[in-house]
Amino acid sequence: MNLFTSDEQQQIIQAIRSAELETSGEIRVHLELHCPTPDVIERAVQVFRQLSMDQTAQRNGVLFYLATEDHKFAVLGDEGINRVVPKDFWVTTKDIMRENFRAGRFTQGFCLGIERAGQQLRQYFPRLDNDSNELSDEISH
Repeated sequence: MNLFTSDEQQQIIQAIRSAELETSGEIRVHLELHCPTPDVIERAVQVFRQLSMDQTAQRNGVLFYLATEDHKFAVLGDEGINRVVPKDFWVTTKDIMRENFRAGRFTQGFCLGIERAGQQLRQYFPRLDNDSNELSDEISH
């Protein structure tokens, strides 16, 4: 899966780390070639659980999922973050990402989506003194 160069992968990982600096929230990016289910949201929920994102203390994980060959992607927030973000937040985030993806700017699309999620997480889930990084920042496959 060579959608991203190693430098681009590092840009995305750095965007995750920057977004998580001031929040207890957790952000992950998961890539795979094909979405094995007809519904991309169903697959994103499966991956969310496989990555233990539903196990964070405040239920404030956010998953960015992309099936590269199928041109399907989803942005999925856990119940804690979903309760507090504006109703259309995930849709508008996906719209910004989709615009960049269509223009071939996949790294920028991910970084912008991650930055937006981080802004919401910082607002509603500020970093606690005893906060630890509960989940890896690496891109999973």
